[in-house]
Amino acid sequence: MLRKQKAMVYLTTQRIEAFSDGVFAIAITLLVLEIKVPHLHDSSSLWSGLADLWSSYFGYVFSFIMIGVYWANHHHIFHLYKKSDHYFVLLNVFFLMCISFLPFPTAVLAEYISSEQQRQTAMTFYAFGLLLPAISWLLMWLYATRKHRLVDPTLSAAFISKTTRLFLFSNAFYFAAILISLWNGIAGLIVCTSLTLIFIQAPPEPVYIDENTNDH
Repeated sequence: MLRKQKAMVYLTTQRIEAFSDGVFAIAITLLVLEIKVPHLHDSSSLWSGLADLWSSYFGYVFSFIMIGVYWANHHHIFHLYKKSDHYFVLLNVFFLMCISFLPFPTAVLAEYISSEQQRQTAMTFYAFGLLLPAISWLLMWLYATRKHRLVDPTLSAAFISKTTRLFLFSNAFYFAAILISLWNGIAGLIVCTSLTLIFIQAPPEPVYIDENTNDH
């Protein structure tokens, strides 16, 4: 007599969020470790040494805000994901890998932003570091919302389309920042900063429909 196969049990979205929060906390803490205590010569001023770390302060603040925005949006969007599966979990792991990578291009930017020879490369690499989380975020969203695979079936198709366009826009914006930084590093960094300021705003509220009505 054949036994019925048990349904595959996947991680709950709450457990994925809890693990993600831990990774966010570690990544955001690593940023401050890149600010090194200045080593002074006998005639140097401590104030001068601290002021010379301005590039490290900039990288810390900007990347802290960037990761913080992703953390806040991660919490918001996971209210839309009602279940998970194996591939969704792996996509979230890929996203967290990209977030954890961000302290490294931040350190490179802080180290070489004052170097005329290496500044442009450092800024391009930093823009690339910002593009990676945006790509993985988009992939996770596309997978979860494909035919309402993991989201509430009453979530408006119009809302999904609008949100998808927003994420595609951010990817295009970061990719443009990389191209611009190849021409002018500072201009590329300004583009990245502008996009971050846009995403500080509260995300749009989700729109649901009545299952008995059509969503136009």
